[in-house]
Amino acid sequence: MADPAVKAPIATEVIPAGHAALPADDELAGDHSNRSTGPTGLGLAALGVVFGDIGTSPVYTFRECFNSEHGLPLDTEHVLGALSMIFWALIIVVAVKYVLLIMRADNRGEGGILALLALALESARTERSRSILVLLGLGGAALFYGDSMITPAISVLSAVEGMGIATPVLNRLVVPLTVVVLLALFLFQKSGSERVGRLFGPVMALWFGVIALIGVLQIAETPSVLAALNPGHAVGVFVAAPMAGFLVLGAVALAITGGEALYADMGHFGRFPIKLAWFAVVLPALVLNYFGQGALLLGHKEAIENPFFRMAPHSVLVPLVVLSTVATVIASQAVISGAFSVSRQAIQLGLMPLLDIFQTSTRTLGQIYIPQINWLLLIAVLALVLGFGSSSALASAYGFAVTGTMTVTTVLAGAVMREVWHWRWPMIAGILVPIITVDLALFGANAMKIPSGAWFPLVIGLVVFAIMSTWRTGRRLVLARTAGEAVPIASFLVTCKEAAEARVSGTAVYLTTQTAYVPATLLHNLKHNKVLHRTILLVRVMTENIPRVAGPDRIKASDLGSGFWQIEAHFGFAQTPNILRELGRAKITGLDLDPHQLSFLSGVRTSNRARGRGWHDGASASIPASHASRRGRPSFSASRRTASSN
Repeated sequence: MADPAVKAPIATEVIPAGHAALPADDELAGDHSNRSTGPTGLGLAALGVVFGDIGTSPVYTFRECFNSEHGLPLDTEHVLGALSMIFWALIIVVAVKYVLLIMRADNRGEGGILALLALALESARTERSRSILVLLGLGGAALFYGDSMITPAISVLSAVEGMGIATPVLNRLVVPLTVVVLLALFLFQKSGSERVGRLFGPVMALWFGVIALIGVLQIAETPSVLAALNPGHAVGVFVAAPMAGFLVLGAVALAITGGEALYADMGHFGRFPIKLAWFAVVLPALVLNYFGQGALLLGHKEAIENPFFRMAPHSVLVPLVVLSTVATVIASQAVISGAFSVSRQAIQLGLMPLLDIFQTSTRTLGQIYIPQINWLLLIAVLALVLGFGSSSALASAYGFAVTGTMTVTTVLAGAVMREVWHWRWPMIAGILVPIITVDLALFGANAMKIPSGAWFPLVIGLVVFAIMSTWRTGRRLVLARTAGEAVPIASFLVTCKEAAEARVSGTAVYLTTQTAYVPATLLHNLKHNKVLHRTILLVRVMTENIPRVAGPDRIKASDLGSGFWQIEAHFGFAQTPNILRELGRAKITGLDLDPHQLSFLSGVRTSNRARGRGWHDGASASIPASHASRRGRPSFSASRRTASSN
């Protein structure tokens, strides 16, 4: 049986927007219209949104390579070996895999693991292969949430710890100040990032310039550190101490955290601006800074306590701490926004329960706010900060989720290469075998850290995976059950013509997940109130396996007779439905779109396990949308809202 939760377009129940204050989706300056600013402008913006996470990794990564748990001696050969590992991880995983290869697999301009999953499913030949791909996609998306929780905690914590170097007496305030910064960050999410978004690019451009400069100053003093460009030094670590070399890969993975954001945020900026920013600014700055830290350690081994901040002259240490704190907040903002985007895609693909989604910008489509996800992330992040207490301890939990997601991405990319691009197996193997070997090595090294902290993202991933898989399975069972008991619309229309029930003035809009059957809410309304509205719109919201549906193709209306209209509204998984606006596009003769004259009705479906009787539906209650929200929160148990909602 085909999987209705992924394969077919998804029917989504929504709360209609009150007034069409937002422009149409194709007018929003999100994906496409922003590209008119040119690749240079978009490249600068990408610095602030796309590269915040990977750009702040030098604050803690190199220090963690020589954590005592790894058993890597702090001598010249091993410093060069660790540097070589970091350099080639950046080249192989980020530059080659993501920038040059994975970003080619765009789903109508959109990126991210769920977009890649939808692309792979389009050409899947068997139900078994579809099921395997869905499970992989669910696993990768689930692990992403663990990354979304750890990134803000370790990024802000590591930046604030720099105060202890500038003023040691402030060491005891590191955790309280980190909590304050994180609280402010998550409280700010409700208002959106549009106003400060213009500052992100320039701030991160300054950040990359500064970290490159302090790295160059150290390299100039010890140019012999450039020998680490030779991959032989990385190989030498494994030859001399295989276990230590394997374990240190868990710390090396910290250097590439955030690499998945290059692909996930591709829809907002386009492929070329991201490539331009990576090769022209980000990669050179990261390499120079890492090599600068290595150069410092070659002459001053005591600097291993915090080599990033030790590189800077004492006179500029405080400004560097401030700048790094701002940069890590920006990095945290990017991954939080990514969690919102992944959640919306999961909801639209029928993989998660419906949640409240607010559009926070009238110009940028990608800026959304999901309060439930926001507060859950905040609770988890604060628990991580208070529970682990330092970025060094938290580093043990970091990397597992990221490398797991990256490994799944490689597998899904292989499916796309074969089924969508129609590449031959020898070519696919020649490209992906070296890449997935690196992915699995990094993932395996991080799996070794499960007892010391990596258990946290593993637990989070398992919980989210259970929610997604349970929701997907339950949705299939409910759809199968209701399809067997539904009343066909054709026979109902015949009954309506013969029935004596009164027809009252006005228009009723029934949100439904089936086009061939009568919505349960309409049947309940007719049964209990004995009336039908003069005009009845049966509206089905369809989420396609593409990011966006153009305006002219978004609405389809069919006159069923007797005042009944069948409406299908098609959206991409990256779009936020606005029902009232789409009804205006349907151009139904005589339809009054005054929201005060429309009654929107939607059902709350419950499924109960009756002893010995299998699955069956509970009652479907209906509520007019004009009365759905009195205190800013809808009365429905599951809803979607836009900025134009009442």
